[in-house]
Amino acid sequence: MGKLSFLFSFLLFSLIVAGKHGTQRNVGSKMIGGGKGRIGAIVDCSSRIGKEQSLAMRMAIESFNSNDQNFSLVVTDSKSNPYQAALAAEDLISRQRVQVLIGPQTWEAVFVVAKVGNKNQIPILALANDMPKWATERLDFVIQASPSQLNQMKAIAAIIGSWDWHLVNVIYEEGDFSTVDIFPYLEHALKDVGAEISEFVGLPHFDSNLLSTELERLRRGPSRVFVVHMSFKLALHLFQTAKDMEMLGKGYVWITTDSFTSLAHSMNAPTSSSLQGVIGVKRYFPEINPLFHNFYIQFCRRFRLEHSDEYNHEPSIFAVQAYDATRTAAMAMSETRETGHHLLESIKLTDFQGLGGKVQFKDRKLAPAHTFQIVNVVGRSYRDLGFWSDELGFARELGGSSSANLSMKDLGQVFWPGGSTDTPRGWAVPTDANELRIGVPTSPMFKQYVNVEGDQTGNNLSFNGLAIDLFKATLDHLHFPLPHEFFAYNGTYDDLVKKIYLKEFDAAVGDIAIVSTRYEHAEFTHPYTEAGLVMIVPTTKNRKRNHGPEPEGSMFNHAGTILYSSFTTLFSLHGNRLHSNLSRMTMMVWLFVALVITQIYTANLTSMLTIQKLEPTISDIETLHRMNAFVGYGRGSFVKGYLEQVLHFPTETIRNYSTHEGLADALRNQEIAATFLEVPFAKLFLARYCREFKIAGPTYKVGGFGFAFPRGSLLLPYIDEALLKVSETGKYRELEDSMIANVKCEEGEGKDRITSLSPNSFFFLFLLSAGVSTIALALYSFNARNSNLQRNNVWRLMVAVVRHWGINRTRFLRLRRDESRTILNNMGIQV
Repeated sequence: MGKLSFLFSFLLFSLIVAGKHGTQRNVGSKMIGGGKGRIGAIVDCSSRIGKEQSLAMRMAIESFNSNDQNFSLVVTDSKSNPYQAALAAEDLISRQRVQVLIGPQTWEAVFVVAKVGNKNQIPILALANDMPKWATERLDFVIQASPSQLNQMKAIAAIIGSWDWHLVNVIYEEGDFSTVDIFPYLEHALKDVGAEISEFVGLPHFDSNLLSTELERLRRGPSRVFVVHMSFKLALHLFQTAKDMEMLGKGYVWITTDSFTSLAHSMNAPTSSSLQGVIGVKRYFPEINPLFHNFYIQFCRRFRLEHSDEYNHEPSIFAVQAYDATRTAAMAMSETRETGHHLLESIKLTDFQGLGGKVQFKDRKLAPAHTFQIVNVVGRSYRDLGFWSDELGFARELGGSSSANLSMKDLGQVFWPGGSTDTPRGWAVPTDANELRIGVPTSPMFKQYVNVEGDQTGNNLSFNGLAIDLFKATLDHLHFPLPHEFFAYNGTYDDLVKKIYLKEFDAAVGDIAIVSTRYEHAEFTHPYTEAGLVMIVPTTKNRKRNHGPEPEGSMFNHAGTILYSSFTTLFSLHGNRLHSNLSRMTMMVWLFVALVITQIYTANLTSMLTIQKLEPTISDIETLHRMNAFVGYGRGSFVKGYLEQVLHFPTETIRNYSTHEGLADALRNQEIAATFLEVPFAKLFLARYCREFKIAGPTYKVGGFGFAFPRGSLLLPYIDEALLKVSETGKYRELEDSMIANVKCEEGEGKDRITSLSPNSFFFLFLLSAGVSTIALALYSFNARNSNLQRNNVWRLMVAVVRHWGINRTRFLRLRRDESRTILNNMGIQV
């Protein structure tokens, strides 16, 4: 951060001072007040900060001297040059005989001035931000008169965390020693909100070529969030260049620190228009203090008279701090007439209420600032959004009645660069970026999740499966295109995740379990499957029937029972008896077939309706431990470590298998007593072997499948959001149900099966019935033919008898009629 260049410059300065020690320089000194005690001040009179500080210091001396004091202030212009500041310090101490030095504003200048002050034992009230830790050890006479800005880094991190930005570029001014301590603090604060710094870019003073080059490099990168920590002039130059490069448009985020934001009020309208949408953080000081109110009125009036060229005449925090520092020096000098260490100790004991708040030192440092204002540059100026403090977080107003919030979103509408009210996502896919290289495992246990196929030469790879389809559906829900290319990886899943850390892959997609050890090398999306590990064991059947006991005995006993039932039914028929033996034989066969079919259908229906409870052969892992049984798991899985470390299976009892067929055969052959599978795999395994195996015991909450990305990936939050949308729309459930539905259940060898019945199942019975009926019909037809012949002879005989009987009857009737007529005639009756 420019440390080596500064040390070289300091050595050069030391040579100059050594050769010219005590020599008067043209430092432009200006004395105000009397001569009881002299206070020296080194400011950059050409800057807005220097102008405010100079007036505020003079006002402080005048106010202090109005109470019968007689102190003088000697103000020297450093011309924004550390070497000139060192020469001014030499002049103020050796020629002007000052007892205290105030300033300068930057730590580069403070360092060289402090060297002079230490040598002459002159206390220095530094107005630069954040004295480095090494300064308190090496510079005994330096006191930090401006509050530490470390908490400002927490405020910036809170802003970034509020909008879920995850990658930040930091642009700073080279040679600023305060960054040595500030940026590590910023990095830590960003980690707390899930963000990190992508680029640190140090810029020298007004090197336009380097500035444009660095901004172009940042523009090609993914991050669109920029934190600017530099002086006001250099920051203005930066923003103008960024605007020319169209980096102050829609989609960008610019956040400025106090060193720039506290002078935002001094910007004119054209300058403000080029900074539209910038978010700023600045130190807060109470403006309702009556002492400040009087100071404010006088300051505005006098600053307008002295600097009519300035756009705004209001005092900033820099004027307030300079006023309080001057008052601190005057009060300490009034307490003791001693100089050197005595005066230093008197300053360290300072305790009063200044314009900016409590003035009290600890370890030669002013108490750190805890409250900051959040502003938004809009239109011709800026507007206050609210406040951030250590205790309250974000709040619209300060005070006992104000409500605090944890997010900047609650402060109201923010206008972003480009005039947009839509929150920038904070990153972009660079136009010249390569496609994402996505690794895909080639050896999964179940190809339904990931399947990589190629032609005979191994080229023209195709990638499909549930994980691939789900990833493509997720990309469809992104609001931006994401070019990518799949690459097959034939290795372990742990090594696949490590390839992301080694930047050989930009992501990994597949049935990748989310486990803690893999977080060392990558981050994961939310799990898209159920998380869990289950134990699968062979099953045994335990039938419970509600239709009475099954027939007992051998097959012959069953056949005898059926025949007995047939005969019993036959000879217990109601109605007319069957007198023909053929009829009896045919009816007996028909009844036999009917009874057999009825019994078989009843038994089959009973079997289908019976509750067949598949019981696991082993119910818990304690049984496995007692048996010292072998257990299995899928190759390439994290399960082995879990079995050893959590479930305490000995290593020698754990076997791995690369395919689900191998696992099934091992369970059937009793090579292993149980296998452990992740829940998504267990669903597929049981869908294929639906009647042979079953889950036993509890579900252990581990794993779950997810997509892997680099740690701190800007894509991850958006992939997560899109993945949730896929789940909420039911697309994932549809994919999973379709996958499981396509798995056909395979029946294991030697297992009971429920077979369906068809006419073919009773072919022999139908053949028997048809044969017996045909034989009976043939016999009946033969017998009927013989019967017909006999019947014809009898009929002829009967006809002859009837005919003969008829002739004789006729004769008999005629004789009787004649006899009756003769008798009547004899009796005298005329017939």
